[in-house]
Amino acid sequence: MNIGLIVAAGRGYRLGGPLPKQYLPLAGRPVLRHTIAALTRHPAIGAVQVLIHPDDQALYAEAAAGLEKLLPVRFGGAERQDSVRLGLEAIAALQPQAVLIHDAVRPFIAPETISAVLAALARGPAAIVGVPLADTLKRVENGAVTGTVSRAGLWRAQTPQGFRFAEILRAHRHAAASAPAIQFTDDAMVAEHAGLRVEMVAGSEDNFKITTAADLARAEAMLLQD
Repeated sequence: MNIGLIVAAGRGYRLGGPLPKQYLPLAGRPVLRHTIAALTRHPAIGAVQVLIHPDDQALYAEAAAGLEKLLPVRFGGAERQDSVRLGLEAIAALQPQAVLIHDAVRPFIAPETISAVLAALARGPAAIVGVPLADTLKRVENGAVTGTVSRAGLWRAQTPQGFRFAEILRAHRHAAASAPAIQFTDDAMVAEHAGLRVEMVAGSEDNFKITTAADLARAEAMLLQD
């Protein structure tokens, strides 16, 4: 079985208003519902585990009502890394073959991208989605440009980030025990810390993370075009 793990325990209020961004309305439904549906409708995903904040139980129940393939909701931790580890431990008894860890506010993950990540896991222990950098990079100190950074070989990481389950669970346990002071910004970094080879799978600019009002407006426009 392949399981999707959606991290939705954050307190992202940057868009304003009383709701975390994953529960903001997008085309009349919470952002999180769109994200869950994108994973659950893929035929190779057998189940989806969502991690939420304890204060969001009512919001989650409304967002997830009627959706299939959902495992009982679990609570996340203080940091994203903690949430993922708790989620992995929660699904360990199901003995999944692979897990795809995905941001709650990336609702436009394409089914072919999910398929590509799963295909990469047949070749190696880890695969993540990303897009190559297109912009020129500048190093800035005290408001002034001090140099230009080569963008050769640089990619912007997205999610889902897919892993063979046993290896990413072991990697997260290792990170928690051996490097508690390190802030791992994504699960690929956890895998790298454990010495796993991580394959990069080409993603899409449409698979963006909703973090600003402009992002939300863009997402609305995309859905209206469908």
